[in-house]
Order: sequence, then structure tokens, then C-alpha cells
Amino acid sequence: MKKLMLCLMMTSFLIGCTSNVKQADNNTSTVQQSQEQLLREAYQSSIDQSKREYFVYLPKGYHSKPDKKWPVMLFLHGNGERGNGQDELDFVLMQGPLHEAWIQKKDLPFIIISPQLHMFGFDKKGISYIDNRSKGNIPKRLDQGVPKRSAAFETNTDIQRMASLTDMSDVAPLLPQGWELLETDLIAMLDSVQNKYRVNADKTYLSGLSYGGFGTWYLASKHPERFAAIAPVVGWGHPSLMAPIAKHKLAVWQFAGGRDSAVNIQYFYAGLTKLEKLGHNNVRFTVHEDKGHDAWTRIYSGDDLYQWLLSHQLSDLLK
Repeated sequence: MKKLMLCLMMTSFLIGCTSNVKQADNNTSTVQQSQEQLLREAYQSSIDQSKREYFVYLPKGYHSKPDKKWPVMLFLHGNGERGNGQDELDFVLMQGPLHEAWIQKKDLPFIIISPQLHMFGFDKKGISYIDNRSKGNIPKRLDQGVPKRSAAFETNTDIQRMASLTDMSDVAPLLPQGWELLETDLIAMLDSVQNKYRVNADKTYLSGLSYGGFGTWYLASKHPERFAAIAPVVGWGHPSLMAPIAKHKLAVWQFAGGRDSAVNIQYFYAGLTKLEKLGHNNVRFTVHEDKGHDAWTRIYSGDDLYQWLLSHQLSDLLK
């Protein structure tokens, strides 16, 4: 048996190498699927000119199928995973599709782009889940099997439907110092990955959780022509962001936790109603009534979201 180790260099720093394994048996050979790979791409942020990195996940089979172009997903993490984009980048592995693909070894057929939001002073605000986090709690990919998942968030909120807030005129459209500040960097990352890797640009998707859910709505509003579908998870969209999304008929699947005490369910309805009033009918809204803010675990660990994303492509929106 021969193993040919393929390690990508240049601006990428290889975390997991792939191997193409050829086995000869009675003058026949088979090529086994190359294994998934996690890379770190270097870039200079337009925000502060700092040198940072972001993750690029290559799915199983990427190297053993050289003629295939792969769907790409840009994922935006939550507030607790901010960092310097260097030695703190691994906090991005805590949850979401990258956690599922790399740590939990879920076979996701996407190239996943996963950057890290700048701290923007949040480490000076006395936020316990940032101040008390530890690199020792970052899940590690195991050689065999997968690590135990973190315990679900505790909640004392009853399972009940709260009245929706219909007037959002006095509500800020975004949380402070969020992903909207990285708009230029995020689009540059998307362009870079599409140029460097075998990407099916027709199947380009955007998803994020919590702070990343808000960022998903914002980026989709500013660049609706770049994405075939978006999935904001436990982060609502303000009505003021909806017109470009409706105009481009961008497919939307919004998720919320019915017992979410961090991002209250009452704020989710007005933006979705605005989409419908603008004539947009390709919108889904799923509320996990029994779940709190960490409804994202059920959502990203399942299959429904990924299958739904893959059913959409940009060329369909142009018809």
C-alpha cells in the first residue's frame, strides 16, 4: 500500500493532511476517498490592518474528486467565540457546522469558511462567558470517535408562546460591534476561497448563530446576489434589512428557540412579516419551542438544514 500525503502550503497552514490510498488486487485498483481537511488561511484585516487567519474546511473526497466543484458555506459564530484570529482562532470550533464537520465528524459536503470576529473591546466589558472561557475547553478532534457534547444551556423559562413585537421602529437593527464591521473582510474571504479552491459558486450559502445570525441578515441584505440561501440561527432580522433580500428572492430559513432568554422570540416576527409583505414567499421559520439559546446544537447536528441549503442555487433565483 502506498500513501501519498498531500499537504497544502503557500498561505495555508495544514492541520489535517489527506491521503490518497491505492490498493492493488488482481490487477485492479481503487482510490479511496480523501479525508476531510482543516486549513488556516492568512489575511490582513481591513479593520485594523492586523494579521489574522480564518478556517477553511475541505470536505471528505475533495482531493480524490479533482473534477468536482463543491458547495461553499460562510459561517459566522456567536459572541463568545470572538478573538485575535491567531492563537484564539480555535474558539470558532466550539459550535456550528464547523464543529459538526471537524469535531463531530459529520460528513458535510461543503467547503466551510469560518472566520473569527474581532474582540472590539468585549474582553473589557465584564462578560462572564468571555472572561471565564478557557482554551482547555475547546473541543479537540479525536483520532477515534468523537468527544462528548457540552451540556445544554439550563433554562427556567416555561414553554409558552410570547406575543410578537410588531413595531420595531425604536429597536436597533443590529447588536453592537458585530459582524457588520467585517463586511469587507468577509466578502474578500469569499472571493479568495472561490478563486483558490474548487468552489461551485452557484451553491454559495450563508449561516450564523446568535451574533452570527444578526450578521447573516446584515451581510445578506448588503450582498444578496452572492448567496443562494441563508440560515440565520437564533438571531432575528430587522425589517429595515429586508427589501434587498426580497428583491433578490433569496431563500431564507430562520430558526429560533422558544425558551431563548438571550435573543427573545418576540423580535423575530416583524422582519419575516416584512418579507412576506414585500412579496417574498421563499421563507421558512422554525421555532424549537423546547429549546433555549443553544437551539443551534439540534439545528446544526441534524440533516434538514444542509439538505435544504443544497436544494437552492443562485441560477434558480435569476429565472
